[in-house]
Amino acid sequence: MTNKRPTLSIKPAAAKPAAPRVRASYEVKPVLQPGYRPNLKPDSLALALLGAANAVAQVRGGAALPQALLTAFGVTNATPQTRGAIQDIAYRTMRQLGRSEALLGLMTSKAPEPAMLAALLCCAISLIDSPEGAAAPYEEFTVVDQAVTVAASHPDMAHAKGMVNAVLRRFLRERAELVTQVLTQPVAQYNYPQWWIDAAKAAYPSAWQAILAAGNAQPPLTLRVNVRKTSVPAYLQLLQDAGIGATQIGPSAVRLDKAIGVAAIPGFDQGLSSVQDAGAQLAATLLDLHKGMRVLDACAAPGGKTCHILELAEVDVTAIDSDPKRLVRVEENLERLGLSATLKAFEAQTTVWWDGQQYDRILADVPCTASGIVRRHPDIRWLRRKGDTLQLATLSAKILDNLWQMLRPNGKLLFVTCSIWPQESEAQAAAFAVRHNATRLDAPGQLLPEGSASADHDGLFYALFQKNAA
Repeated sequence: MTNKRPTLSIKPAAAKPAAPRVRASYEVKPVLQPGYRPNLKPDSLALALLGAANAVAQVRGGAALPQALLTAFGVTNATPQTRGAIQDIAYRTMRQLGRSEALLGLMTSKAPEPAMLAALLCCAISLIDSPEGAAAPYEEFTVVDQAVTVAASHPDMAHAKGMVNAVLRRFLRERAELVTQVLTQPVAQYNYPQWWIDAAKAAYPSAWQAILAAGNAQPPLTLRVNVRKTSVPAYLQLLQDAGIGATQIGPSAVRLDKAIGVAAIPGFDQGLSSVQDAGAQLAATLLDLHKGMRVLDACAAPGGKTCHILELAEVDVTAIDSDPKRLVRVEENLERLGLSATLKAFEAQTTVWWDGQQYDRILADVPCTASGIVRRHPDIRWLRRKGDTLQLATLSAKILDNLWQMLRPNGKLLFVTCSIWPQESEAQAAAFAVRHNATRLDAPGQLLPEGSASADHDGLFYALFQKNAA
């Protein structure tokens, strides 16, 4: 395999309907106006609370958490350490949002306004209302003091600093009674919207509680060992020599005992490993790759599966994605690993980018509600709506039908989603097989994130099809 740069072809996507956008639960304006600079210490909990509240308010207005955090980082001018605290608090709040909002509802006569104020209170409550058995990350009265400091420092919340103090101190006094009361509400008990809870019950009557609980847990840091450059035993030894505990949980999957930054992962910059969920690592192995094949990776960003394909076999890969910015991530990953692919920025349901030559293998990781990866993206549950499942399943069906014509006879197409909803997974696969008279081969089907040691992976679905010769 040559070590050349990926071929990157960034062109305007065809004018086709985009994936449905998530709707806001309520309207929210930008919560930290341009030009506003908080008068808070750069390494203080107060600044971290301000940034986290900013991000949470944006999510409740319809923004995805990663983008909301970038905005918060920029406006607060946070140090790297404070950025880490902002992110930790925001993710913690997302995982406990149903419970925190329910508690807030018990202690206030109406929803606090502006939205930034409600978000600040939820962030503070999530820090002092630790899940049963978990240690609180900060002293309770420190959280109260710093939340009041945030309110006093912000022009839109200064009028409510007394209310912030009163609400949080009341919670500390009446915690047991308030928590007991809110836990009678399913949304507060499980920290998911009611429709999500109902859907999980209907789809998995015996496992729904374990699935919901797994989605609230901190995800592990799992690496994919690059077998082109090293072996799993050799890499485990490298980690051990660096004082990093790890366990092999798949053919190339290694789970670290404790999450660390990628800069501290031995050999990461040299391409010895990549961050990828253990369940997601199954995709490339299921494709049954052989040297010289033409392979299409549709909806490829951020490129984990693209890179894994190239690590396993010397094949000619074309990777497409509708978002040129996300394709840059694919390019960066390929360069770090010393791999090469042709990248094109187009919608997967179009043919304008296709040269007419059929592929031996197609990986179709299609758009979905992402309901299987909520432990990594806890904001998803609050952004999605019940109707999104049907809309995204309809879009995914169009993509699969379009890609099928690009597969040569006897070729294989792997259909993948990171969803746990049958409408997007098994029902989709069954309908596709009927529409195209496709032969369905062995594949794992639905992988459920149940939180056990043997199922320490995200929720993914795999269906493998072979195209019958004419």
